[in-house]
Amino acid sequence: MKPFRRRLKKTALKALIREDKTQALLAALAGTGEETRIIGGAVRNALLGAPVEDIDLATTLLPQQVMEKAAAAGFRPVPTGIEHGTVTVVVSGKPFEVTTLRRDVETDGRRAVVAFSRDFDEDAGRRDFTFNALSLDGEGRLHDPFEGLADLAEGRVRFIGDPRARIMEDYLRILRFFRFYARYGHGQPDREALLAIVALRDGLGQLSVERVWMELKKLLATQDPSRALRWMRQGGVYPLVLPESGDMDNLDSVMAMESALGIDADPLRRLEALLQPRIDRVQALVQRLKLSAREASRLRGYVSALGYDPVSRAQDLFVMVHRLPPDALTDAIVHMAARVERLSGDGEATGRSLILRTQALEGASFPVRAADLMALGHKPGPALGQMLKTLEDLWVESGFALSQAELLESLPE
Repeated sequence: MKPFRRRLKKTALKALIREDKTQALLAALAGTGEETRIIGGAVRNALLGAPVEDIDLATTLLPQQVMEKAAAAGFRPVPTGIEHGTVTVVVSGKPFEVTTLRRDVETDGRRAVVAFSRDFDEDAGRRDFTFNALSLDGEGRLHDPFEGLADLAEGRVRFIGDPRARIMEDYLRILRFFRFYARYGHGQPDREALLAIVALRDGLGQLSVERVWMELKKLLATQDPSRALRWMRQGGVYPLVLPESGDMDNLDSVMAMESALGIDADPLRRLEALLQPRIDRVQALVQRLKLSAREASRLRGYVSALGYDPVSRAQDLFVMVHRLPPDALTDAIVHMAARVERLSGDGEATGRSLILRTQALEGASFPVRAADLMALGHKPGPALGQMLKTLEDLWVESGFALSQAELLESLPE
């Protein structure tokens, strides 16, 4: 079998370094004996021909010098993390993170105490993976201290130096490994990395749940996280971060249906596909990972939607459109279509039909309010609420067809 090797777009580095705002900032930070480079993800993505959204710079300048030089050039410096060496410089509306070169003084698996440095290779050695240590200087020269270029081309995600040492500096790197493998990896994961991850996986318990959820969400947002998740399960990592999970095969069918229906990949929908569809399990996950109110509402909407069957019972679609938030409704359609696909192979047609039918119902709003009933002499209280609920059910049963007048006329004398 021919070895995998992706073609890297080295010519894209020229466009990256020549961009007007980047050039302006590099010129402003220039000085005798000083150097500033583009570092990390921007270089990696340019080589892959992927979108470059954020440009981070590493510099020999101290943070205060960065602030002064940026301000003198007419840019807006913001001390977003100045105690750690980071200044955000806004150039004509575009933000750049500029960080002074650093070396680790002390690490505890969650955070590091750093000192400033003037050595680019020393700074690069603090990073996680070889291709994240790539840097591009102001002359357009590519610097690759750890053979990250070859790893990127060959789809290999490899820690810099000793994987155990890198992980013990920050246990979140365990999850970052699987995220980067999902996005850039090919074939089996690096063996040394996996061995270190298995040995140190319990260190994940030291991390805040907010950091774990943020990284897990990024993993689920990759084009195909399933390979990485299966390696996480094999390495004993998966049950540590998602003990509420169920059948992983559901994820594959949901991802396939997202693609078939032209619906953007969504990390929360993919999380739903991994969960045991029980409200107690969902509630446990919501509390454990401290999900936002919106995320929690959407997960609960997913579970409640499992009780509907708009394919066999047309009335259920009206209930779903009225009861579920828009994102939860989309989730429900994708999950239902995926289930139909597994059972009969007709999921795409089912999904498209449900989408068209829900679009036709968009904008429908229950036309009766409490004030309408009080205007007819009904007093506030539980009885009024029950009356509203009865009218709402009647409106849904009519397929949103009954008007306000028709609903009010249906009230008993």
